[in-house]
Amino acid sequence: MENGKGPASGPKKLPFTPKAIIHQRFGSKACYTVEEVQEVVQNGCPGLVIPQRGPCLYRCSLQLPEFSVVSEAFRRKKDAEQSAAEKAIQQLGIQPKEDNLTVEQAWDELVGRLSYLFSIEFLPAIHPLSGHFRAALAREGHLNGFIPLVAIATFDAKINSLCKYISSEMESNPLLVMSLIIEAAKRLEDSLLFSEDKLSLKRLTPHPPEIIQSLPKNEPNFPESISFEAIRVPSSAEKTVEPVILNASSGNYYLDVIAKELGVEDASKVLISRTIGKASSETRLYFCAPESTIIGSSSELYMKQASSFKGYVNTIATYLSGQEICGDAILASVGYTRKSTDLFYEDLSLRAYYRILANKIPSGIYKLSREAILAAELPTAFTTRSNWRGSFPRDILCTFCRQHRLAEPVFSSDSIEPLPDLPGRKRLRDTSSGENETNEGGLAATAVAQEGCNLVYRCTVKIYSKCQELILQCSPKESYKKQIDAIHSTALKVLSWLDRFLDKVDMSVEEITSSAKGFDILICPQQLVKEFTLCQTLPKYQWGSATLAGSFVCPSYSNVQNNTLEEELSSGTTPSSGSLVCVTYKIYLATERECIMEHLEGSEEFEFEIGSGAVSPVLEAVVTQMSVDQSACFTMELPAKEIVLAVAHDSANIISLLSSGTCLMKCEVTLLRVTVPLEDRMEQALFSPPLSKQRVEYAVQHIRESCAASLVDFGCGSGSLLESLLAYQTSLEKIAGVDISQRALARAAKILHSKLNGNIEAEQPINSIKSAILYDGSILTCDSRLCGYDIATCLEVIEHMEEHDACSFGDIVLSSFCPQILIVSTPNYEYNVILQKSTPQYQDDDPDEKSQQQSCKFRNHDHKFEWTRQQFCQWASELALRHNYDVEFSGVGGEPNKEPGFASQIAVFRRKDSSPVNADFTEHYDIIWEWSSSNNS
Repeated sequence: MENGKGPASGPKKLPFTPKAIIHQRFGSKACYTVEEVQEVVQNGCPGLVIPQRGPCLYRCSLQLPEFSVVSEAFRRKKDAEQSAAEKAIQQLGIQPKEDNLTVEQAWDELVGRLSYLFSIEFLPAIHPLSGHFRAALAREGHLNGFIPLVAIATFDAKINSLCKYISSEMESNPLLVMSLIIEAAKRLEDSLLFSEDKLSLKRLTPHPPEIIQSLPKNEPNFPESISFEAIRVPSSAEKTVEPVILNASSGNYYLDVIAKELGVEDASKVLISRTIGKASSETRLYFCAPESTIIGSSSELYMKQASSFKGYVNTIATYLSGQEICGDAILASVGYTRKSTDLFYEDLSLRAYYRILANKIPSGIYKLSREAILAAELPTAFTTRSNWRGSFPRDILCTFCRQHRLAEPVFSSDSIEPLPDLPGRKRLRDTSSGENETNEGGLAATAVAQEGCNLVYRCTVKIYSKCQELILQCSPKESYKKQIDAIHSTALKVLSWLDRFLDKVDMSVEEITSSAKGFDILICPQQLVKEFTLCQTLPKYQWGSATLAGSFVCPSYSNVQNNTLEEELSSGTTPSSGSLVCVTYKIYLATERECIMEHLEGSEEFEFEIGSGAVSPVLEAVVTQMSVDQSACFTMELPAKEIVLAVAHDSANIISLLSSGTCLMKCEVTLLRVTVPLEDRMEQALFSPPLSKQRVEYAVQHIRESCAASLVDFGCGSGSLLESLLAYQTSLEKIAGVDISQRALARAAKILHSKLNGNIEAEQPINSIKSAILYDGSILTCDSRLCGYDIATCLEVIEHMEEHDACSFGDIVLSSFCPQILIVSTPNYEYNVILQKSTPQYQDDDPDEKSQQQSCKFRNHDHKFEWTRQQFCQWASELALRHNYDVEFSGVGGEPNKEPGFASQIAVFRRKDSSPVNADFTEHYDIIWEWSSSNNS
């Protein structure tokens, strides 16, 4: 055992924060007042005379008895408070010092702390440990007055802190803390009695009767007999987790009750874990102490014997607690707190147990934040903060790290300056002076000044173990206009990969490394495996097999799931990608034959963004086929049993239903409202008909003029252009669409299938379409089947790519696909001033977007760039020159000879050479859906 006078080997104790120092000095006499500060900033867009608000800042005033101070302006309230406290400390002349104890000093303080705990002064205190002292006085027989060492080691933070100075191994093995308490008790042998058999301590001199009589009594309404539900977590994988009822009357020590449930004599044979879940909770695991523990003449012998114990490891309990647990364990929420002298207790059901497990997984943390385990999914993309619901990605990642006892994630953000000649470009260069590094994603103060600049940001996230060993690093190439968006998007990438990894934690190192690279993540395999070895014991909280149980409506195409709607009269808007929808839903567990339904989950108002992956794919697929005020009812196959139990209020009844083997999930949903994306709202506010319809009519005009027989739509999405073309009389006989979103293609297939079949059945068909086909693939890749089409369209697509990809797309289309005519449209960046000046602010708009100093916002959060007329003209002219095409410019929305031109600018490329195209490259696209009039007539 160390006994030198040098610095302790345990971790350094960090100095107190400025607020903590002020509190020690002045207590409640220190008064903090925080006020919001607004700054009006200059517009960055020439000709725009709309005053804009700067970022929201906070300033704090600290009033002390003798003087007051005021902080600078900060982005976060707590930073302003700490700054004010720091100014006060400087004015008071206080010099904070680090508390570095030597091993000898730590021993002295440990002995002093133990002496105080057994003193008369501590007995009536409101403290998590004092309740155990009072309860010990009611223990019967030879146990009367004895305090189990495990209670002292678990419930007194000061004891644990001092033990870490003596040995850094204390945190990983609570038995070692008990060994140091024994050693300290030997120095108090004139006042304390140690029972080696009971591993307990007791005062040699009993407390005076008057002291015992003066102890605080239970509250008047506190019950004499206490019963609460707990969970038995078996060590054997063959046994199931089950609830147990614990009875702790006012005369029984609750640790003795738990000991009997575990099958041991009394509390001295029980060990207690750290808190499970929130640090403020009293939920802990209780398990049997090693039977082979021997207390020798020195604590070194004790430590050796205790740490060498090996038994049947309880993997789930070990994972939950972060310390090795052998044998069965009891998970209970009971104990004494700093709020009352009464024993705190609450029922811990199977539902609570499975929610604790869910909270160990990123998707589970998000589901719980939305109170929608069955309906919600961790979104696949971070679009805007105004559309995000539930905990933000940064907060989820911080929670995940705490749950797994890792260090707080470290976020490093780089500010990047666009090239000066192209406003809004995304081809960027780094600035060496713009790096900020924060824990918990906090924004550095310098970011406040940068928010108003025309800068964008990239973020890197690093996750370390508690020992500061790097586990993984995520460094995406994407950049964002706001620092906080970069942080959340990067955090979401890490969370998405962790979800996949935890779902298949037994992958080989090569598989893990490969999957991580797809998310721009570099891992340290050895550290990753070390930290997450036990994860394979956890239930899987993916939706898994939750698919529609009904048959397909459109059997002629594949990979598209449908449902049968129980339709009511409908009206209003149909949701599209980017729309924010609000639904009422209820999910039941139902039997097929007995018509028994148990309510599991539901919400009167549940919001999510279409296309972001924020809900079950099954639910979204149904909602996207509905209109406002329409209702639907559909059934789904069961997810994992653990997911069902995580939402079940009556677990016994649910388990009984599940055992029948004939259960399904039934969902009822009503679409309450749809909020269309900001870009659509702006267009609808100024243009009639909407710009989208004007673009279709423009394409139809060129189809008629050219007598085109075939058309391919690059980036067809949900098929809005192809669907619209079916309503016009044209020469088209063959249409095709390409997109990378299978979900969007599925919706396009359903719509086109219905309308094309309806056209055939009509007495006078509107169009002459003979075949239609949808491909899943990237428009940056060639496919010989799409070569030589008469006309190709790419309407409002290229701005969703990185700018260099948009340039590559133009070269690929004109050099390889070689259509006779190519029509490309994209937003005119110069027109945004008119759109944003004329569009009213909506309640769901991003508040940061309103206050941010910005020349002009892009029309859609997903736009990577928006070109001015000059930039678009330069791109199209150079492209046409390289590939022997003519190009003409036009547009829709606005007037050509009036500033700032068209709202949507269009380039029409016409091929000069009409010779046949030789397609000598391979087929890269997958056919999602194919229709032929000959097969459906």
